[in-house]
Amino acid sequence: MYKVIILPLAKQDIKEAATWYNNKQAGLGKRFTTDISQKVTLLKQNPLIAANRYQDIKTAVLDIFPFMMHYKVDKLVIIGSASYQ
Repeated sequence: MYKVIILPLAKQDIKEAATWYNNKQAGLGKRFTTDISQKVTLLKQNPLIAANRYQDIKTAVLDIFPFMMHYKVDKLVIIGSASYQ
């Protein structure tokens, strides 16, 4: 199993998105962060599941929300940014 590190900028993106979803509907931000957690768990188990999108940067798309995490695999998984699609 790989270790996952979420960089501060990505954490901020996730926090802002969760707040945005909560403003749209109460509890939706929690569902969003649960979807993030599930994807991070999957990346811990198999970070090579996604194809490279930009040279050595992979992207993980959430299952429910239109959101993508950009990450690099180098003995651990480093999530450097997250964004809406």
